[in-house]
Amino acid sequence: MTEDEERAAEERAVAARTAPTYRMPPETDRHERLWMAFPVAGYTLGETDAEAAEAYAMWSDVANIASEFEPVTTVVDPSQLAAATKRLSRQIEVLVAPLDDAWMRDIGPTFVRDAESGALAAVDWVFNGWGAPAWSTWRKDSRIARFVAEAAGVPVVTSDLVNEGGAIHVDGEGTVLVTKTVQLDPHRNPGWTRTRVDAELERTLGTPNVLWLERGLTRDYEDFGTRGHVDMLATFAAPGRVLVHVQTDPGHPDFPVTAANRDLLATRSDAAGRPFEVVELPAPPILRDSEGFVDYNYVNHVVVNDGVIACAFGDRAADDRAAGILAEQYPGRRIVPLDARPLFARGGGIHCITQQQPAL
Repeated sequence: MTEDEERAAEERAVAARTAPTYRMPPETDRHERLWMAFPVAGYTLGETDAEAAEAYAMWSDVANIASEFEPVTTVVDPSQLAAATKRLSRQIEVLVAPLDDAWMRDIGPTFVRDAESGALAAVDWVFNGWGAPAWSTWRKDSRIARFVAEAAGVPVVTSDLVNEGGAIHVDGEGTVLVTKTVQLDPHRNPGWTRTRVDAELERTLGTPNVLWLERGLTRDYEDFGTRGHVDMLATFAAPGRVLVHVQTDPGHPDFPVTAANRDLLATRSDAAGRPFEVVELPAPPILRDSEGFVDYNYVNHVVVNDGVIACAFGDRAADDRAAGILAEQYPGRRIVPLDARPLFARGGGIHCITQQQPAL
């Protein structure tokens, strides 16, 4: 991009701030349904029958539990229809479409409301496999956002921003959390500046208050990582209140990363000018697996109608402590812990495989 083209893009971005925008509701609003995808051949299913069985069980368990709280629709690749039918609850709707992978938070649309009419719409971000790493394929997945929007019967909001649903968290009142290593990733958005990203997020999400965290968790920068998704770092329990992943062991490389995030958010305010109340979600004491330092965190939960499906990691004391914190932060919702280690081994968590559609 030439300097003149970049300047013109900046001017368009700033001008867009005065245009009619959309607003993304908070995840704690009531849902019409939860969208998911079903695992397909590749690194997610792995190379052995045991690995495939583990993945099938993980995705199916999340879908089946979620269906106890709200309707669930799962997109299934034609090759996996028999496997999905065998494992998913009968009350789960199944739609067939070609898939490369099964991380619906990132390949699906971001549902928003028209700022004036309140009508539901769906943002179709550009998806390039988390920054076009050599291992990723995304031709099929890049079409899923529009497929889901059409199935939901809502109009599509087109965006030129390479972005994923796991790379944003909103409070529903004008604030969004992002990381510098995702939206400003040269493999995602070469030539984009913070000003341009801010304007596009305001246009599509209704968030004039963009809070930029420096980076994500250490493991997220390895081969199958996203290079900094914010849904591993922090989330909003309510306007003015942010839940933050904190690594408490100084020997873990995420100790300074999470401390910096916590300290930054403690000095910031939401779009209404309210200083954030920062609530810590301490990491479990497990530091490593067979591949190295883990990124286990309790922030990557999914809120459903009257419930929360929470990550657990096989440490009873730590898992119970986290469930207790979530119960305090989401009063009136039933907390359902689920061992998420098979998901984290594949590069994500429970939030990463789900995408909520707000109630009409």
